[in-house]
Amino acid sequence: MRIVSSLTCTLLLTLLAVPVLAQQQQRVYQWKDSSGVTHYTDTAPKESHKTRDIDVRTGTTAGATAAKSEESEQCTNARNNLARLQSSNAVGIDTNGDGKPDRNLTDAERKSQVTLNEAGVKAFCTPAK
Repeated sequence: MRIVSSLTCTLLLTLLAVPVLAQQQQRVYQWKDSSGVTHYTDTAPKESHKTRDIDVRTGTTAGATAAKSEESEQCTNARNNLARLQSSNAVGIDTNGDGKPDRNLTDAERKSQVTLNEAGVKAFCTPAK
């Protein structure tokens, strides 16, 4: 009988706590990553994505907003690399892993890296409005 009474009390407290816990979460952010996968989170995404701010209680949205104005690290790196590759300066490459460039990129390697970093800018950076 004692077990039934404790179990009933625990169940009752749990049922009373559910609405309180449900009210704590008021907003959900819906956003898509660079691969097109849709995510739902209770915090704004760290990278710059278009989001929909959804009020959980009413189901209404505040519309599409930019999560953050600053660029992601991948975007910044791709832009910096592209600028360096498109300049007339020689670009060194470390082939033995000691952190020091031991030769310069050939024209074919530079062209390949330009293409790769242009794709990086397209994938990681938000288009200018």
